[in-house]
Amino acid sequence: MRVTVQDIINRLTEPAGFLESKVDRVTAGSAEAVVHGIAVTFAASYSVLQRAVEVGANLVITHEGAFYSHQEEGYEGVEASPVFQDKLRLMESGDLTIYRFHDAPHRYVPDIMTQGLVQALDWEVYVDKHLKAAAIVTLPEEMSLPDIAEHVKRKLNLPYLRYVGNRSSICSRIGITVGYRGGGAHAIPLCLKESLDLLIAGEGPEWETPEYMGDAAAQGRGPSLLLLGHAASEEPGMACVADRLREFFPGIPIHYIPSGPLIRVI
Repeated sequence: MRVTVQDIINRLTEPAGFLESKVDRVTAGSAEAVVHGIAVTFAASYSVLQRAVEVGANLVITHEGAFYSHQEEGYEGVEASPVFQDKLRLMESGDLTIYRFHDAPHRYVPDIMTQGLVQALDWEVYVDKHLKAAAIVTLPEEMSLPDIAEHVKRKLNLPYLRYVGNRSSICSRIGITVGYRGGGAHAIPLCLKESLDLLIAGEGPEWETPEYMGDAAAQGRGPSLLLLGHAASEEPGMACVADRLREFFPGIPIHYIPSGPLIRVI
């Protein structure tokens, strides 16, 4: 059966309903291209694109943009840079179509990016409720913050986590939010409304939620905060997207290519 990039897009975006998005679109290649293989990833880095070509994929579905900005409008001088040009040449020589799948997965019910993280942590059975931009989990037994951190690192294969709060705190009620939803406008009201012991988030401005958590800890209060990093929080969601695609299109090879940790500690 002949399947085009547009066929894939239509099936992927169907659960999101009507969506006006400035970023969910084909950013390289053609929506009319016939799909021979699909690579799914969090970020279409140069290394990921090389791997996509190696496995024979000609469609790359990426959560984040391939060209270094959310709107992919570019920065002064970047398009002429050798880094940009080499990446573009790789896309062209590999006959790759790049589809940005950012807003639609967050419109799934529940949000497939959040759901993916919950699944990766093996906490699905403990979910009290899925909110629009978070999941609330109640563990059957209280755990210390260090024990939860070790569990998260083991399940997500992370070398480290950042945290704010009382290291000896005991946690049961946990909020889980992904990507850039760790900012104060979302995270602090979530913690208060849901009476959280701990918030697990991707990232956000360091002067917002972490400062609130720091003040709370200085006063002998909770909650605490675990920061996974943007990619680590959303890679499990894109792995779920790959699983969905295998169900939708069993005749097409689907490859999930993790971006891997980009920012390291020295």
